[in-house]
Amino acid sequence: MARLGDICIQITDGSHNPPMGVEQSNYLMLSSKNIDDDYITLNDPRYLSQEDFEAENRRTNIKPNDLLITIVGTIGRVAIVPNSLTEFCVQRSVAVLKPKPEIVYNRFLMHYLQSMRPYLEQESRGVAQKGIYLKQLSNLSIILPPLDEQRKIAAVLDKVSDLIAKRRQQLDKLDEIVKSRFIEMFGVYPANPMGWEIGTIRDIVTEVRYGSSRPAVDGGKYPYLRMNNITYGGELDLSDTKRIDIPDNELDKCTVRRGDVLFNRTNSKELVGKTCVYDRDEMMVLAGFVIRIRVKDCILPEFLSAFLNTDFSKQMLLGMCKTAIGQANINAQELQNIGLYLPPVELQRRFIQFKKETDKSKLAIQKSLEKLEILKKSLMQKYFG
Repeated sequence: MARLGDICIQITDGSHNPPMGVEQSNYLMLSSKNIDDDYITLNDPRYLSQEDFEAENRRTNIKPNDLLITIVGTIGRVAIVPNSLTEFCVQRSVAVLKPKPEIVYNRFLMHYLQSMRPYLEQESRGVAQKGIYLKQLSNLSIILPPLDEQRKIAAVLDKVSDLIAKRRQQLDKLDEIVKSRFIEMFGVYPANPMGWEIGTIRDIVTEVRYGSSRPAVDGGKYPYLRMNNITYGGELDLSDTKRIDIPDNELDKCTVRRGDVLFNRTNSKELVGKTCVYDRDEMMVLAGFVIRIRVKDCILPEFLSAFLNTDFSKQMLLGMCKTAIGQANINAQELQNIGLYLPPVELQRRFIQFKKETDKSKLAIQKSLEKLEILKKSLMQKYFG
């Protein structure tokens, strides 16, 4: 048994006061949203000037084979810095670990820390956004078998992780195909080469309403749909729902029905504007950080959701949201001012049918992915307890 701090040369976190950034450069600053288990993405980084990068990089001096672990917000995702990755620095939501190679194999440590995610989440502290302190991280107890045994364990888990990564890549590829199909059929707004009618969301809705501001309660009468149940990719994820009690006379105002478009109005700046369509028959109460949109016959709910989830819409939403104390917001009036094109309903249907066929393929891959994730968890339980 060893303390994590004793088997690492250094444990530090990223910038607590990140610079503003520039429009484009070769110098990147990443955050927790760029870190997933065993891989690092460069999606939507903050670009820094060379001067700012060099100042920030002195804090962490990230090198290949270092470990990155998310410690604020979504806690416990761990990846290793590959040789191929360009130089970058990180924000304080990410900690940088430099393992001592003569004591611990970095891939063994990566898997070990991934297995500790439930414990880290339980030990996290904070009100607005929970996190793990560096001292807590340094004091983690790690069971260390001999290096040869560490490599054998890591090799087994790597094989399963590689299969998981392939399934995720397949899902990402299908999502990209759907996005490309949308652009192919409808173009990038505000360009309108087909000359369709142009309007605003206000023109195509029958109702726009906030959800309930009441808190969740244990054993509540109704299931409670919150912003965390809307994925960044525009899917409904009900794997983690709460319960709520609410008077009967308030139900009509804040329950959802099949075909409602759900828009996440308040979140971090990167996540505000997540949108999905409620496609279930179960009655659920909607939380206050989500807006319920009901549309006219001239537009299909799935088309509006797809429009708001395009890359060009996400950039537009990022530019229009107002930020205060770490939270960004787009209110109902601002949402309704968003412009859009109105292609023929039949064309909208053709796109939605294409997406449904793609979703069938995604479902099969998702089931395979879930089985592999269960296998990995059972192996980590076997090796790490």
